[in-house]
Amino acid sequence: MNSVKKKLPIGIENFAKLQAEDFYYVDKTMIIKELLDNWAEVNLFTRPRRFGKTLNMSMLKAFFELNGDKNCFKGTRISREVYLCEQYMGKFPVIFISLKSISAQTYEKACDMAIQIVNGEARRFQYLLESERLTEYDKDAFKSLLLPDMKESVLCSSLRILSELLEKHHGQKVILLIDEYDVPLAKAFELGYYNSMTLLIRNLFENALKTNDSLKFAVLTGCLRVSKESIFTGLNNFEINSIVDIDHDEQFGFTDDEVMKLLLDYDRSERYPDAKEWYDGYHFGNADIYCPWDVINFAKKLVSDPSARPSAFWINSSGNDMVKRFVDKADQTTRDEIEKLVAGGFVEKQLRLDLTYDEIDNTIDNLWSVLFTTGYLTKIGEVKVPDSESYAYKLVIPNKEVREVFILQ
Repeated sequence: MNSVKKKLPIGIENFAKLQAEDFYYVDKTMIIKELLDNWAEVNLFTRPRRFGKTLNMSMLKAFFELNGDKNCFKGTRISREVYLCEQYMGKFPVIFISLKSISAQTYEKACDMAIQIVNGEARRFQYLLESERLTEYDKDAFKSLLLPDMKESVLCSSLRILSELLEKHHGQKVILLIDEYDVPLAKAFELGYYNSMTLLIRNLFENALKTNDSLKFAVLTGCLRVSKESIFTGLNNFEINSIVDIDHDEQFGFTDDEVMKLLLDYDRSERYPDAKEWYDGYHFGNADIYCPWDVINFAKKLVSDPSARPSAFWINSSGNDMVKRFVDKADQTTRDEIEKLVAGGFVEKQLRLDLTYDEIDNTIDNLWSVLFTTGYLTKIGEVKVPDSESYAYKLVIPNKEVREVFILQ
């Protein structure tokens, strides 16, 4: 690599900015081709936090959005798919909302935050007010999406209304991206207004994803795969991709080759064993995956100090409430199992991959499931449960970093 190294992007989740300002980028653009090849109208990706979900969503927006900057994709793997780029790149109106900032003490405040998010996204499309293809009624409907005191009933149908107006103006169906869909549910569960929030999200999604004829397709991301019955009722054309699925298994997080190349590009390949011991160990589908947040932070430290020791970057960027909750609820048997895991052993557990937040505390087994889906445990294999058709996962602590959390708790 040339002597001027690219900057390492800590916490930059905006793909266009990353490319325009020449940050180092581990190329995940082939998720675009995979999405179009494995066509589903609604796609949900669940991965632990800090595994690149938001950056991938921002990249999808940059690719599909009308009049987007095509230079963003220069030299990327997707740019070699010439036919696909001609068909899809820069061809669609894109609605992109992130629910990750909805964190409020009360349902009313959370609702206000959701309204602000919709207001902000609607403001990007103010040209609709000048559109000759929209009637005055259409424009009034659009204006209602700009109001800070929007009615809750309007909020619930806001994404569908915006889709319809964009399709009417552009003559092209809309791509809808919803990032961190489950954050408001997690917060509502923590703070005691879970049922109201579930109803709001269900109504919002039903309008946007089920009764929306203006939708080309939608992509959602989150940490937990919240049970279909609670908020995705009646959605038939719905594909869930979680950490156990083989499709897209290399598109979130870094592979071994990507980590080796990154360290080599910054002349720090001798520190590969540390990166592996501390940050590898996740198994998504058939792929062996590292936590990208950790790898980038560690590489950045190594650039200025080649002898820097690995740190628990991922762990320190969150409250680790689930582990605390788990350890607090653990009986002696579970404590023995935790000690076995900390010592490097495995436990066998039957897991539920789709839960509602209000079920998490029902049984300790549900907490095992949550620790698995949120990245605190990973699977190294499956075993058939005797006298039944079901399977249990062999679970281990993925790496040294996560082991520290269990020891601390």
